[in-house]
Amino acid sequence: MRDHHSQLGTGFVAYVAIGLARHIKRDQEQFEAAIAREVCECHNFTGVFEYILRAEATDLVAYKHFHTEVLGILPQVSSIMTYVVMGSLKDERA
Repeated sequence: MRDHHSQLGTGFVAYVAIGLARHIKRDQEQFEAAIAREVCECHNFTGVFEYILRAEATDLVAYKHFHTEVLGILPQVSSIMTYVVMGSLKDERA
């Protein structure tokens, strides 16, 4: 298994499921504008959550800052669920 994240200085990778408080276009646009430069990927989903983000950070402390100081202050966000990547069997982006 290749560990390209540690080589790139991004030892912490997580997928973050985001639920919005309201399902209106304005809230979606404001949320997207607020996080666009903060994450590697942002996908709009249907189902339990509205968005899945792929976030990379140097470590857990750096991710906690993103979780608390970026996502945690957005009024559009009603829920945050973090899935920490422990290893990757296959990642063709590397």
